[in-house]
Amino acid sequence: MNAAGTAAVRMLRNHGSELKLIFLTPIVIYVTIPFAFKICPTIVTKLVYLNFLRRPFIDFKQPANYLLNHTVNLYLIPEEGITVGVWHTVPDKRWQEARGKDQQWYEAALGDDNPVIVYLHGNGGSRAEGHRVELVKMLSAHGFHVLALDYRGWGDSTGEPSEAGITTDSLYLFEWTRARSRKSPVCLWGHSLGSGVATNTARSLHEKGSPADAVILESPFTSLREEVAYHPLAVYYKIFPAFEWFFMDTLTENNIIFHNVENLKSISTPVLILHAEDDNIIPFELGKKLYESLLDSQIPERQVKFVAFPALLGYKHNNIYKDPQLPEILKEFVKNMRRY
Repeated sequence: MNAAGTAAVRMLRNHGSELKLIFLTPIVIYVTIPFAFKICPTIVTKLVYLNFLRRPFIDFKQPANYLLNHTVNLYLIPEEGITVGVWHTVPDKRWQEARGKDQQWYEAALGDDNPVIVYLHGNGGSRAEGHRVELVKMLSAHGFHVLALDYRGWGDSTGEPSEAGITTDSLYLFEWTRARSRKSPVCLWGHSLGSGVATNTARSLHEKGSPADAVILESPFTSLREEVAYHPLAVYYKIFPAFEWFFMDTLTENNIIFHNVENLKSISTPVLILHAEDDNIIPFELGKKLYESLLDSQIPERQVKFVAFPALLGYKHNNIYKDPQLPEILKEFVKNMRRY
């Protein structure tokens, strides 16, 4: 064979090797992920909480940078060695009063008889994410105080997340808020993963004999185990042998439960569930199933309301705050709930 022929054969072999590499790489990754998820708790935690996904160059001490002009940044210590960041936004009607005021003034303002929302966001990002800021603005514009928490490991909060840890953060903020709110009702609002934090917190408060005044769940799931089975990425692994053992059982083994059904069935706190029919992260069916489980729980006189937002509105997972009817839905719910 002449030199040209030898070169051609070598080129074909190299090309064949490249094709094999291109073909085999995704297969190797696909097979490796379930085993990595099973044997490495750190990977499990990172994939569930996604707290490492954050925008750079955020100055949490300057909420005015996000047009939250009547907002104070503060830090709380839920337990030794952990500091969590919180934004407290007062009702928009008090924005002129709030100008230049310090944290002490904001704490006193919590007792002004306006309802208070302790906002518990979903995974990834921080309290400065766009859709979270816009929700806070909407709530403030319609007469609510909002305390937006970054759990341990998120934003500028210290520590590493765990279900028990972030529930402790939420519980501490709620009790800190209630201690200053006097007669103002204090409600938990959990979005997405935050719905699990909210119901964990509500259950703990109930067991302590000081229940939350209400629980508002935006885009919630029934349990994290079931949510994993419905997650968009799960479609690629449901055909994988032992899918439940690799993924769902691993969550339980690592104490990541977030069981909204069990939590809510054990309390009598009023519950409002908000879910978009076109939610592309947590299926609408899970929010509806959670609601139906509460109707079946046979807790007398418990106020439970479910509001569905039609798919044609295009709210998906993060944009229910855009709905023009939402402020009235919230006001009606808060007005009708009773104090415990």
